[in-house]
Amino acid sequence: MTASSSTSTEALEVRPGVVRGRLRVPPSKSVSHRQLALALLARAPVEVRNLLRAEDIELFLAALRTMGWTVEERRDQGVDVTRLSPGDPPSEATLLCGNAGTLMRFLVALVATVPGTWTLDGTPRLRERPVGPLVTALGALGVEVRWGGVEGYPPLTVAGGTLRGGETTIDAGESSQYLSALLLAALAAREPTLVRVVALTSAPYVDVTLQLIARWGGRVAASSGGFVVTPGLHAPLVEVDVEGDYSAAAYPAAAAALTDGEVTLRGLRRQSAQGDRVWLDVLHRMGAEVSWTGDELRVAGVGTLTGVDVDMASMPDQVPTLAALAPFARGTTTIRNVPHLRIKESDRLAAMARELRRAGAEVEELADGLVIPGIWSDVSSRDLPREPVTVDAHGDHRIAMSMALVGLRRPGLWIAHPKVVAKSYPRFWEHLSALCGGEAG
Repeated sequence: MTASSSTSTEALEVRPGVVRGRLRVPPSKSVSHRQLALALLARAPVEVRNLLRAEDIELFLAALRTMGWTVEERRDQGVDVTRLSPGDPPSEATLLCGNAGTLMRFLVALVATVPGTWTLDGTPRLRERPVGPLVTALGALGVEVRWGGVEGYPPLTVAGGTLRGGETTIDAGESSQYLSALLLAALAAREPTLVRVVALTSAPYVDVTLQLIARWGGRVAASSGGFVVTPGLHAPLVEVDVEGDYSAAAYPAAAAALTDGEVTLRGLRRQSAQGDRVWLDVLHRMGAEVSWTGDELRVAGVGTLTGVDVDMASMPDQVPTLAALAPFARGTTTIRNVPHLRIKESDRLAAMARELRRAGAEVEELADGLVIPGIWSDVSSRDLPREPVTVDAHGDHRIAMSMALVGLRRPGLWIAHPKVVAKSYPRFWEHLSALCGGEAG
């Protein structure tokens, strides 16, 4: 590869280079999760076009198969089509969620609508990711849950078919996934559900949920301090599609801005509800050129970036991305209001602080963010640190992809366990290499 070179299966070198080219971005992981959830609730055959084929989504498909669904795949005029058909669920089963927090939280609520006894479990890291507030809210709606280890964390067993509806309160200050899971499952409750919301982070992800529910004919009405969900999907779909992923697009866009390169990204919905669409505004504030021509997005670097002070609560997945750009941005970059990043696939604040320091940058770690001075903003390439360094992805796809951005400018940087990107973006290294070679991915 031009941008990166692998000498073993355990580490991969990211070589400095300028990012140029055209790229169709992968399908959205967030939308893929929600389309599969709605298909489960609809209990009817549906074809999903352009479903993301990545580790988290494969785990969801495996869970559906365990629950009796048939999953068939084919190509139709160059587009991946996944056909889902419901079958008879077993009376009990264990659903393995890997380290997929979204899947685990969605399934806790979803299986409460399906008769049976459902045990959810995953990796050691998943067992450290909280789900207590969601279980408490579901309990008020009649759902019976038994903890299999530490209360508030997987593994846990759900008595399926016990979701009756009614009134509940959710604290989604840790994760918007709690609220999305509740709203989705309430569509299959026995009676209407009033969900009061006392705290919410990453609200745009809930907007994506509401938008997709509406497309399926679900009825969720905003009320004072919450939502009222009417059971049923009144316009169930037989074919749905998955739009491009702004979270994945953030990496080539940031790479172009960082290296004075230029990329044209295809497959994104310009008026998407995805929260990471706002990342483009951050790049523009930092000095990159961002423009649309029809449905194609162009991002170009035009010189040294400028540090920013940003409340990242609405787009927490891009905190590592911004942290990777910060040492090269003139001034100081301050990332605020993301304490919930400590319960993701890794403690992303601690992980980025540690690995950036390992590469030679300066980082101040806050309880809810990071402060990073742009010590490399005015340093020539020959004066950057050059000693070889291997950074740890901490088992986290977003740490690996973000630290790869650093390697596009800082020589000698290696990523340990690079295959972790398969969780959301299996072709990341292939695309990065192609763009550094001026090719389409």
